[in-house]
Amino acid sequence: MLRFKFLSMGFLLLTAVLWSQQPISLDQALQTALTNNRNTQNASRDVEMAHKQRWETIATGLPQISASAGYNKAIEQPTSLIPAEFFGGNAGEFAEIQFGTEQSVDAQARVDQLIFDGSYLVGLQASKIFLTISKQAKIKTDLEVRRVVTDAFVNMLLAMEQVEILSKNVANVEKTLSETEKIAKNGLIEEELVQQLRITLSSLKSSLDYSQRMVPVTKKMLNLVMGLPLSSPVVPSDTLLSLCIKQLGVETDSMLDLEQNIDYQIALNDQRSQELLHKLERFRALPTISAFASGGYDGYNDAFEFLEKGQSWFGRASIGFSINLPVFSSGGRHARTQRAKINVEKAKTQVAETEAQLMLQWASLQNQYTLALENFKRSQENLSLSESIEQKNQIKFNEGIVGSFTLREAQTQLYQAQNEYLTSMQAVIQARTALDILLYATPKNEKK
Repeated sequence: MLRFKFLSMGFLLLTAVLWSQQPISLDQALQTALTNNRNTQNASRDVEMAHKQRWETIATGLPQISASAGYNKAIEQPTSLIPAEFFGGNAGEFAEIQFGTEQSVDAQARVDQLIFDGSYLVGLQASKIFLTISKQAKIKTDLEVRRVVTDAFVNMLLAMEQVEILSKNVANVEKTLSETEKIAKNGLIEEELVQQLRITLSSLKSSLDYSQRMVPVTKKMLNLVMGLPLSSPVVPSDTLLSLCIKQLGVETDSMLDLEQNIDYQIALNDQRSQELLHKLERFRALPTISAFASGGYDGYNDAFEFLEKGQSWFGRASIGFSINLPVFSSGGRHARTQRAKINVEKAKTQVAETEAQLMLQWASLQNQYTLALENFKRSQENLSLSESIEQKNQIKFNEGIVGSFTLREAQTQLYQAQNEYLTSMQAVIQARTALDILLYATPKNEKK
């Protein structure tokens, strides 16, 4: 039985490891991040808190019921002085008298109801605005998480593909160097050619070592933004080329809809907030009306016999209302109202500024994306030409037609073309991501 338990545990651990090593695509990484990213989780909690705060605001205008009870035992009864002549004594003298019982109990309940308060009416509207702000912040956070995860995923692919390319380059140069050293030992070529190849190999190995060290770092960065443990294994199913190709068929002439842009909606919401604050200052001049009803019982006794059937209880009840009317504030209320009005104008100006910035950003990102696509196509052509030139010079070098400097120049050109090819694909993906985030259409149920 014990052996079976160990086998079962081992199977579960093996299954977990195999599952964690399943290839993950960029889309899957994004979905994981939108669930597990810590910033996203906190943004969701902020929305939940906003719902609770809205109900908290609503509840202040609903009936408020409170109850209280008290017990009092007089260690020494208070003494009152009464004119002695009330009891047949001499005028000008006082008699000492103690009133009441040694113990007393009281219990009461009270209901308060707000009838009218301008601040409460504005507060209801403000709570709705605050809920909208939280929802918009959640959308903004999710979009930022998409950008960060995409960057981290692409950086990981870039580092991994750099390792692959540099490893092939190192292998090719090592092969050429080995053959060249054999020829140099026979005195058929100069030692300088061998030294030149060694310099090239040393430079490639240095770049390869750096890229190899960057791969685990980029994987940890991806795990961090996905909200997973840093040590979680990551096996990507996408490549830079596959992600880049997905972008080639995407339309590039999409128009920016300001009404659906989250930054524009946030600016509009800020304007509404300032308008509510202005409205609040104006409503402060209105009266506040509230009503109450209370009732209770009091019991008195010299001994603690309040639970006995013969205990007497004396009831009391009252109702009432109050009106609070601001009359004169020495100009303070007017100044606050005017200040709130100025903030409304500032918010309107900010909306116009946001609109202009978004239109400029849209034009700039369109240009960046188009340029990134053109650079990618050029880098593909340059890489193909550079590979052909390097191969031809490799053959010529082996045949002794060209020297090591010519070969190194062709190799350097190839290495540069390879790097430009990788970075051009990275630029296409990142430019498209930035454009998609700008053009993101906010769900209708999240606008209000």
